Amino acid sequence: MKAVILYDSRSSGGSTDAVIDAIGLSLAESGFYVEKAKCTATADYRFLKDFDLVVLGAPVYYFVVASQLLGAFIYGNLKKNLKRKKVALFLVCGSSEPVAALLYLPQLKMHLMRNKILAEKIFAPGALADGTVDSFVEEVLLQYNKVPKSRVLSAKWTDEAKEWFQTMPPFMQGKFKTMAEEYAEEMGYKEITLEVLAEARDNLGGT
Repeated sequence: MKAVILYDSRSSGGSTDAVIDAIGLSLAESGFYVEKAKCTATADYRFLKDFDLVVLGAPVYYFVVASQLLGAFIYGNLKKNLKRKKVALFLVCGSSEPVAALLYLPQLKMHLMRNKILAEKIFAPGALADGTVDSFVEEVLLQYNKVPKSRVLSAKWTDEAKEWFQTMPPFMQGKFKTMAEEYAEEMGYKEITLEVLAEARDNLGGT
């Protein structure tokens, strides 16, 4: 298992770096191979394909999540290369957790609508002293290792979706059926509709 901590920080050796190192150590002790990478808005994030888990984190400056991480979503190819990745989020800021969850985490989560977010956490400066880093990693690992409930069995194909599926060439049907049902399971859909099929095709690189 491979994890990467993708982070942004304007300083070196501060609270954010301490949290990153603690998360990395805890993941490594749990059996992950861990790397960390400081993000820039214009970097090429195709290397993320090699990782099973992506932990995204940054401090908050003047009510905005650190700009290079946000820029990588808006101007770079980070969002594209996070497709279907399991991710976890953390922020380091001095605001109370409810305020930060309302104002700051959504700045990241709005770019991760197609991802499974395993856990999210707001860390106060000096978080290493209160055990919150360990509890965050424990939640990440719990969700990462959780065997998903089979939503495929309960997700019903609508008649329209079945009819469209039957128009596909037979040699493509098996692979596409599996892809569509796995996508529906991952996203938690209770029905497989024409819209879900189109969404699965677009997000999984189909034509």
